[in-house]
Amino acid sequence: MPGWAPPLTGERELLLAYLAQQRDGIRNAAYGLTEEQARLTPTVSALSIGGLIKHATSVEQGWIDLVLQRDRGRSQAEQESDYQANFRLEPDETVAETLARYGEVAEHTEAVIAEIADLGQAVPVPKDAPWFPQDVEAWSVRWVLLHLIEETARHAGHADIIRESIDGATMYALMAAAEGWPATDWLQPWEPAS
Repeated sequence: MPGWAPPLTGERELLLAYLAQQRDGIRNAAYGLTEEQARLTPTVSALSIGGLIKHATSVEQGWIDLVLQRDRGRSQAEQESDYQANFRLEPDETVAETLARYGEVAEHTEAVIAEIADLGQAVPVPKDAPWFPQDVEAWSVRWVLLHLIEETARHAGHADIIRESIDGATMYALMAAAEGWPATDWLQPWEPAS
């Protein structure tokens, strides 16, 4: 996807296009990384590129589960453990598998949203975590999509900083490499150091 979301006119399609664009930002941050590099935490935080992909996947799936009112049947302790674990790649997890899972979740999100007749449909606000408002009964599907765009964009920014800290690669050079853009005088697609 080029650097801009397409100029669509349908609200649903435009929201999904912006979400896809932000997902690409996270994916592109992983472009060309080794397994070891994807696990690096080069800033003062514990965030890694692989962990951010895994977290963004889990978050998107969680919000779509909420839209569908699908309970994963996990205890509070399991949810807390999963939350901590979804910020890092485990030894048996690979970047390729994590990216593939992210793609599967994205396809599922798009299929679910395509089936919802009204983006104004109510999505009950959970009351089981302190960051959920206690005085709001429901959001809309539209609100959930906008929140997913915002949260994915935030994590894409985190991924940009981490990637630049690893090898100096920046977003446009990575996008150009991932999408096969030609080199120009002012933008060179990223290439691995030789």
